[in-house]
Amino acid sequence: MLLVIDAGNTNIVFALHDGKKWVGRWRISTDDHRTADEYAAWLLDLMERAGFGVESVQQAIIGTVVPVALYELRRFCRQWLHLDPLIANGTLDWGVEVCVESPDELGADRRLNGLAAHHLYGGPLIVVDFGTATTFDVVDSAGRYLGGAIAPGVNLSMDALHQAAARLPRVSIGRPAAAIGRNTTTAMRAGLYWGYLGLVEGLIRQIGQELSLEDENSSGQSGRPFKVIATGGLAPLFGEGTQLFDIIAPALTLEGLQLLARRNENRFPAPLPSRTLQANS
Repeated sequence: MLLVIDAGNTNIVFALHDGKKWVGRWRISTDDHRTADEYAAWLLDLMERAGFGVESVQQAIIGTVVPVALYELRRFCRQWLHLDPLIANGTLDWGVEVCVESPDELGADRRLNGLAAHHLYGGPLIVVDFGTATTFDVVDSAGRYLGGAIAPGVNLSMDALHQAAARLPRVSIGRPAAAIGRNTTTAMRAGLYWGYLGLVEGLIRQIGQELSLEDENSSGQSGRPFKVIATGGLAPLFGEGTQLFDIIAPALTLEGLQLLARRNENRFPAPLPSRTLQANS
């Protein structure tokens, strides 16, 4: 089986794919100081409880936007799984053209989202990823990555509001019944949810106009309709408040890593010596 590791700024997700479907998924908070042994003590126990031993993992791939986390995650794979993982970076075969000024600056998560969304749903499309930052990524009908936008995530906005205004409490993110709050807490929740949703809808509409115009200029035809794919942990929550999302796919980055791994089967490093000895014993 393939172990997929998606390391984001807030959480790291470990998931097992058996070649046809996902059979296990576990999440832990991102911590720059967490060691390979700590990952092992936590994950291997959960895997065993789900019926999967270390020997069931034949390959591993890591995608991360947190460079400091990569060393210990790679060390975990080598020491505990006896595998050298594949790393999602620009040296791999992605099968798509990246049409931006500095491709090396593009985060792996954004590229993975575009890859998975186009493979699963076609294009043109806009992927909205509700993470630590909320990203908007644009892929055309041919699968080319065209660029996008980055906005502060809603939790960052909430933290900034709480820290900058001494009398404002920290509140949880949820969908309020109304935009008119009757006290400080409900007013903050209304502003965070409906205000942030307005930001998302506004950017989707603006990007959609530019995407349709670009398509019209290149083809001589009127702009084709585009899909909007929402992903990330908060995607279902914000999907309740808008009609602009065509599809909500919370695990899109994992799908991108799985697709990238399958596309680069011949690039997986050979098993480490300890793995070979264990298999033959």
